[in-house]
Amino acid sequence: MRAVTSPADAAQYTAALAARYHEVRALSLALAEPLSAEDQCVQSMPDASPTKWHLAHTTWFFETLALRASLPGYRPFSEAFAYLFNSYYESLGARQARPERGLLTRPPLSEVLQYRAQVDEAMDALLATSIPVELAATIELGIQHEQQHQELILTDVKHLFSRNVLLPAHSAASQRPRTAPVALAWIEFEGGRCEVGHAGAGFAFDNECPRHAVLLPPFCLANRPTTCGEYLAFIADDGYRRPEFWLSDAWATVQAQGWRAPLYWREIDAEWHIFTLHGERLLDADEPVCHLSFYEAAAFANWAGARLPTEFEWEAAIGSAACDGHFIEAGRLHPEAAHPGTGLLQRFGDVWAWTRSSYDPYPGFRPFSGRASEYNGKFMVGQLVLRGGSCATPAGHVRASYRNFFPPAARWQFSGLRLAREC
Repeated sequence: MRAVTSPADAAQYTAALAARYHEVRALSLALAEPLSAEDQCVQSMPDASPTKWHLAHTTWFFETLALRASLPGYRPFSEAFAYLFNSYYESLGARQARPERGLLTRPPLSEVLQYRAQVDEAMDALLATSIPVELAATIELGIQHEQQHQELILTDVKHLFSRNVLLPAHSAASQRPRTAPVALAWIEFEGGRCEVGHAGAGFAFDNECPRHAVLLPPFCLANRPTTCGEYLAFIADDGYRRPEFWLSDAWATVQAQGWRAPLYWREIDAEWHIFTLHGERLLDADEPVCHLSFYEAAAFANWAGARLPTEFEWEAAIGSAACDGHFIEAGRLHPEAAHPGTGLLQRFGDVWAWTRSSYDPYPGFRPFSGRASEYNGKFMVGQLVLRGGSCATPAGHVRASYRNFFPPAARWQFSGLRLAREC
């Protein structure tokens, strides 16, 4: 959060915060608008959540962490919602088990929308006052938190619709520009002593801090993410049947789950199709491969005679580059093929890039204070870091220091890879 040095500056900052609040809240409703009430109630797997739950949980976050503590006389919409829509905050009490969120046929969607409206009205009243710096930081965290759930709304709906024999679409596809394929090339980086982590003004999650030095040997990164066509060559070479490419846990998972291609791919009459948020279509060999687990990304890299980059190599290579890319606002909701250019292409947006780095605390890590202390730190075990954002990430939400994380077998996110190797 930027510095506030005068009453006029404080009023300007609060007005900007209020505008951002409403912009983000409106986007969540816009993402849910194409869905029926039935669509928004169903949970397709334990890792996913119903859209209705996402809409309510992000509202619960503002009500619990901002309104209850800061707005005199505020009356919660429903005391039962503290149980129904808490996610993982142990300090805030018991909650609905995550795998059972799809059982919440009540409250109905209409009541969840009333809940959002009441909290938005109360937040307007709060943001019309002179708020302390600590509260402004909590509201900014809530805005960023809702942006994370906007991506989850789309990835969870995509998984849900893929399980429906009708293969419904979330929205109509926009025109996809066609360009000449971009050949794979290697970009060299000298390494050395590099600073990583969040620096300067602006929001950052606690897991991005503190900024610190790392020492990197020289390395090379691919100029673009790995494409579907390149991944098809791995499949054609029996990549899913050759254990020499796979980590031990990965091979066990492949055998147990019967994986033979990325999630949402299927072969019909010798042609590969892919399910998207716009429905099923033929696979485009030039677009970035996505919906890979870390296990699949690492196996492909081994097969290709390369490796996955570390998160520090990725961040050092990106440097201070602008966060340009295809994000949620573009409306494409699927990675598109790289456009010709020089240097690293598709640095942000389109597809998350798995790294070889475990999700560990940085030296000197300190969690957020207060109730938000449970936000990130307690998940720093058994997870791998992803970088760069995706076509389902809101614009302005990611930055070079942003650390996403998932367990290595997760496939329902827009996760792909960019190859690395020693120079």
